[in-house]
Amino acid sequence: MLVVAGTGTGVGKTVVTAAIAALAHDGGQRVAVLKPAQTGVAPGEPGDLAEVTRLAGDVTTRELQRYPDPLSPEAAARRSGLPSLSPPQIANAATELDSTHDLVLIEGAGGLLVRFGPDGSTLADVAWALGAVVVVVAEAGLGTLNTTALTAEVATARGLHLTGVVIGSWPAEPDLAMLSNVHDLPVAAGAPLLGAMAAGAAQRDQAGFLAEARSGLSPWFGGDFDPERFQKSAAART
Repeated sequence: MLVVAGTGTGVGKTVVTAAIAALAHDGGQRVAVLKPAQTGVAPGEPGDLAEVTRLAGDVTTRELQRYPDPLSPEAAARRSGLPSLSPPQIANAATELDSTHDLVLIEGAGGLLVRFGPDGSTLADVAWALGAVVVVVAEAGLGTLNTTALTAEVATARGLHLTGVVIGSWPAEPDLAMLSNVHDLPVAAGAPLLGAMAAGAAQRDQAGFLAEARSGLSPWFGGDFDPERFQKSAAART
């Protein structure tokens, strides 16, 4: 099982989740994507899992709870009066999917410490309960080193296995901070750089997105991304 956690909201978690799913599916694996809490989407509207299916193809998806307000799951549940989620509920759903799939991806809402319920439970608790590997999705630009380091520190303190960091959106024309961060992000994460998804990758069709996933993710996921070559290219542009 693999938990995909962001350093914040809007960093590209869904695109990275879809890319990992697309590569695994293309490799013949049975893939399931679990979104415990979807916030900011009304009933009947397409959420993150619809985007995963559009990009990755025929993978199993499961959403446990949906809240209409664009807030943390805890705050959204409280405001809507809908039930909140607990780590055992999420872990049970993930374990059930794991019994019939080769890879289960769990996409969080925001970062590791965003609360699911009034008891203070978080995605970090879910990852720990499942013994799942964590991949952190980070922004490319200024400020990302701090949020990545904080996320890595939380993961270490909670006894989680942080396998690496992926840049969720890499622009065609990166600025100086972005280019510099390519070298510093693995240091901040205390884990290797495992990919950089091109900005706009989600605008491609399935075949195009699969190609973007292959070039944007490392062989650890079944892709061709070479972090050393990527870092050398970035250094040459500074």
